Amino acid sequence: MLIHTLELPFQSLKKTIKYTLDTYLEATLAHRVKSSLKWLAPGLFIKRWLLLSANGVFCFALGLISLWQPTDIVNLTFPQYLFKITAIVLGLFLSFWGQIRAFRSIIQVLQPNSEQDLVDLMLAHRRLNKGPKIVALGGGTGLSNLLRGLKHYSGNITAIVTVADDGGSSGRLREELGVLPPGDIRNCITALAKEEGLLTELFQYRFRAGDGLKGHSFGNLFLTAMSEITGNLEKAIAASSKVLAVQGQVLPATLNDVHLWAELEQGQRIVGESNIAQAQGKIQNIGCIPANPEALPATIEAIKSADYIILGPGSLYTSIIPNLLVPEIREAIANAKVPRVYVCNIMTQPGETDDYTVADHIKAIDQVCGQKLFDAVIVNQTNPSRESLNKYSQEGSSPVILDRDQIALTERQLILAPFLDEDPQTHTIRHHSQRLAAQLFYNLPLIR
Repeated sequence: MLIHTLELPFQSLKKTIKYTLDTYLEATLAHRVKSSLKWLAPGLFIKRWLLLSANGVFCFALGLISLWQPTDIVNLTFPQYLFKITAIVLGLFLSFWGQIRAFRSIIQVLQPNSEQDLVDLMLAHRRLNKGPKIVALGGGTGLSNLLRGLKHYSGNITAIVTVADDGGSSGRLREELGVLPPGDIRNCITALAKEEGLLTELFQYRFRAGDGLKGHSFGNLFLTAMSEITGNLEKAIAASSKVLAVQGQVLPATLNDVHLWAELEQGQRIVGESNIAQAQGKIQNIGCIPANPEALPATIEAIKSADYIILGPGSLYTSIIPNLLVPEIREAIANAKVPRVYVCNIMTQPGETDDYTVADHIKAIDQVCGQKLFDAVIVNQTNPSRESLNKYSQEGSSPVILDRDQIALTERQLILAPFLDEDPQTHTIRHHSQRLAAQLFYNLPLIR
């Protein structure tokens, strides 16, 4: 009796499930049929080419059949051998031409403004997708400049960006709306965009007038609005990356509201990234509030699965080290068994790294982390022009000195390469994105 009582609801449940599955399958089949019939709609410029291709296949088949089964009808009106050749050649031509034109009709809709051929696009896509998994950590203009070069070698790039910025447009948005600073993230998103066209220019556009708008960039406002809509900065970045067709991914180091602090040699304690950059004095110690911010799970996964890890270039204390103040990120890099390289700055930064050598940069990172996080350091070997040196000297900046003996004591592999980018008009010195990326891809596999 009990078994019978239990069996009735069970049988009813089975019927309900079967009915639901049958209904779902019927609806799915109807949707697929309906979607397939849409290809017959007029004006798509596809049917005519597919029909032409089908006629080509018919001609080709007719030519092949005539090779084994000659017909007297053909002999009466057309020489047999000429018919065979004409049918096969014409069939192949019509078949391929029809398919090519059909594909072009589709591609013109998907990529109307592309100047590259379909084959070139497919080859580039395949090559970049097979590229190594690269994790680059930093912030400011240094990281975005590096990403512009790396994206030509791999489509599997993860940029981990500091969120400690509190100056300029980012600082104002952070103070007024309580959002994480979007500026450095915006620069990295636009740097990784497949085509840096009008949308990229729009993201970088900075308002020159207007109450409340002056000084803000459109991209910062867009990311702030997306953060409000999606719920957090991580989702806002993902949505913005789709808009710009970003090659790889950009992740904030943490979603915590992080503020930097630094202790100077004189004993003074300074709070705020922008204040640290303006402070006059040697930095003895640096940290953040909260002391142990939480890392995004996605950043840790990216580091664990990376083939190469790159630190910098960028401001040592306000762009690179803030990422390493996140304990989980620091430990993940330390435990990684892949080549890890630090890209040293070309010039010192006034107020942060006055008179620093390459070894001083390395020791500063080691001091903060308490362990060895990278295996090699890559340093520019090209001398800037006298005009550029004079300009930077007036700003309190000088070339970072290469001290080989001290670098050897840090047990780091030294890589010297020419990647200086010097603007002949403004005499601005930067890392050349293409040359730096090329040198990294050549040397990273050689790092022991």
